[in-house]
Amino acid sequence: MRILLADDQPELRSAVRFLLEQEADVNIVGEVADAVSLLAGAARWHPDLVLLDWELPGLSNTGSARSVINSLYASCPRVHIIVLSGRPEAGRHAMASGATYFVSKADPPERLLAALQRVNTEDE
Repeated sequence: MRILLADDQPELRSAVRFLLEQEADVNIVGEVADAVSLLAGAARWHPDLVLLDWELPGLSNTGSARSVINSLYASCPRVHIIVLSGRPEAGRHAMASGATYFVSKADPPERLLAALQRVNTEDE
């Protein structure tokens, strides 16, 4: 699975990269820190999965988040999007904006791995 990490916090990207690289068949194809780089990276790397920080610079409101998510689906029609946020209440907005799954940054790492497994299962 080709994964693009989109978060403006380098420490979080490093931690998620380390976690996911322990999984079989995971390839982190790129990392980005803002919405403009996200769209450019998606067009370049064609990921299977985007891990998207809900507070990513350039996603200042639900309308622009929905627009970015729609643009991701337009450039990568089979992409899955797991939204991450430190605000658990953002989950409802993320799902309404078209995300595949939502995981709170406060959740244990196993929750992210479970979401990744569900995406793998859906693609089989």
